Amino acid sequence: MKRITKHLMTLLLSVVMVMAMGLIILADETTTYKLTLTGTATGHIYEAYQIFKGDLSTKEDGTKVLSNVAWGSGVTYSGTESAADVAKALADGTTTIAQLKDEKKLTLITATKTVESQKDKTAIVGLAAGYYLVKDKDGTQANKSDAYTTFIVQVVGDTEAAIKSGVPTVTKKVKDTNESTGETTDWQDSADYKIGADVPYQVTGTMPSNIADYTSYKYVFTDTMSKGLTYTANNAKITIGGIDVTNSFTEAVTTKEDGSTVVTWTCNNLKGIEGVTLDANTTVVVNYTAKLNNNAVLGSAGNPNTVNLTYSNNPNKGDEGETGKTPDDKNIVFTYKVVANKVDQDKKSLAGAAFKLEKKASDGTYTMVKEFTAGTGTSFEFKGLDEGDYKLTETTTPAGYNTITPVEFTISATHDTTADEPTLISLSGNATTGEAAFTANTTNGSLTTDIMNKKGSTLPSTGGRGTTMIYIIGAALVVMAGVVLVMRKKMSSKES
Repeated sequence: MKRITKHLMTLLLSVVMVMAMGLIILADETTTYKLTLTGTATGHIYEAYQIFKGDLSTKEDGTKVLSNVAWGSGVTYSGTESAADVAKALADGTTTIAQLKDEKKLTLITATKTVESQKDKTAIVGLAAGYYLVKDKDGTQANKSDAYTTFIVQVVGDTEAAIKSGVPTVTKKVKDTNESTGETTDWQDSADYKIGADVPYQVTGTMPSNIADYTSYKYVFTDTMSKGLTYTANNAKITIGGIDVTNSFTEAVTTKEDGSTVVTWTCNNLKGIEGVTLDANTTVVVNYTAKLNNNAVLGSAGNPNTVNLTYSNNPNKGDEGETGKTPDDKNIVFTYKVVANKVDQDKKSLAGAAFKLEKKASDGTYTMVKEFTAGTGTSFEFKGLDEGDYKLTETTTPAGYNTITPVEFTISATHDTTADEPTLISLSGNATTGEAAFTANTTNGSLTTDIMNKKGSTLPSTGGRGTTMIYIIGAALVVMAGVVLVMRKKMSSKES
């Protein structure tokens, strides 16, 4: 009995050991791993495709090695090479996954895992040991202000991989010049100009951080000018690193129904421009001028100008890649007006005057802004002015009134120079000679003042009442002289 019991115990122990070994084998076969993507942003859908499967081991230096390589569940391969041969070519750098896809040898069929991105880090869990390709899901970044990540290929146990995705930026700037002082600002987001002036603009585009991963790179500036700005075709100069590449871009100018103008500068492949090398620090710069015309909007609404950049955003598709588009970048040019209301000394409207307005240059000379002739008008409007020094002169004075002293004054304005939505902050006019007090309105961009004429003095005229008074005064003087003479004679008689 004891012997039978002993044999049963031995048999039971053997079964338990076999079962335990089976569990260990099962666990080993079903071990899964986590791939953590770093540097991620929201708005992406990532897919992980198993390219190869095999046995995973780790060297003493921490390097993960996949042996007994076979094709994974995520692909089909139409070439004659074995999975091991292709894996060796990938390891040697003689081919890439992107090349194999472009050659139509490797086809992605089934994603092992699909995850939505999280800010900063995104985990893909439940992956069996193998060699994986991670990519953005097709179509998810088309026409967005973002880009697809460069293919990430990684041997998976638990590990991390950095996203290789970057986007370019674009900015639009303008310079501001005060003609009276001769001072010109650096590039900024707002300015003021007079109607008829040529406004200098600069557009600057950057490169994505992973520009080296692209085989070609499309680059399209789209600049939209409001109806108050007139663009002269082909006056733009485009440079990369100081090299003139204008001829590598195609310009197109379109006028829209609302009067605005759209200008595009297109290069289908920046990486194909001879003599130009692109890296993450490269910029593309467009300089041009546009004239502020008579349709210019006065005051705080201003005359906006926007630009955006369309760019290749899929480094994995070469010439057939999709494109993204940056948000618009905006700047504004402001312009103003002076309104001179002609009044008499009783503040009543007064007709019959004429004026001219001149602007002072930095050399002290004056140029004509606008001149009015005399008529029935009593309000004189000078539109499309900018900051600077001016002189208002009355060229015809209403009959019976004194001519004013010329009014010399300064227009001053402040506006946002580093804002996404620049605004007109303040507007003022300050008279330095003559009599004028300006009332400012930033909304309509006006400086309004009353210009007063005072009546002349009424002087006597020949044959009038004034002459009679002179005669009377003269006669009185004669009589007084006679009286004095008589009194002197009497005094002389008494003395004798």
